[in-house]
Amino acid sequence: MIKNAILLLILVALPLTAFAGSSVDFTNSGGTLTGSNSGLALTGSTLIAVNGFGGGLITGNNLGTLSFSTGAISSGTLQTGGTFAAGGTFNITGNGTSGIPNGVIFNGSFTGPVTWTLITLANGTHNYTLTGSLAGTWYNGMTINGATVQLTINTGKGFFNGQTTISSGDTNLTVPEPGSLTLLGTGLVGIAGVVRRKLKLG
Repeated sequence: MIKNAILLLILVALPLTAFAGSSVDFTNSGGTLTGSNSGLALTGSTLIAVNGFGGGLITGNNLGTLSFSTGAISSGTLQTGGTFAAGGTFNITGNGTSGIPNGVIFNGSFTGPVTWTLITLANGTHNYTLTGSLAGTWYNGMTINGATVQLTINTGKGFFNGQTTISSGDTNLTVPEPGSLTLLGTGLVGIAGVVRRKLKLG
């Protein structure tokens, strides 16, 4: 009987938690990407758009900054593409514009291998993309997850030589909605009460 009750709780909780989050999207532009076998690091990149924060799209020339560092290279090369180890840092900071928090919005790190991909265009020139999954702390203390994709400017027919500029980047974070979390908690408390009564009657 107890096993059935626990199973019921899990079956009800899982679909509810799947809908308990909303997406906040950050777009960054510019900044210097430097790299060696010890890792890649982005500094000086500016936030130019935030979508989903408070429900709407906020744009501007300077809404804050985005920076990161990866772990050391684990396969491939800086020039032809490869992967970097999880870890490092990933930080998004706002400057208080249009309701965006003034200070650290997200502080986290890469949770899995970071993919560094060489893209050769038809004219023989090159771009690189960096993609990775993230986990960290939202500005209100909640632990959240997300992912980032960063695109470099075209490096011409040469390859990455240890420094380039970011063309643009997109970071998407899944943030639990307080209302959904409250409903989830209330629902679980209600189910627990029903299970307790059934156990007493049984």
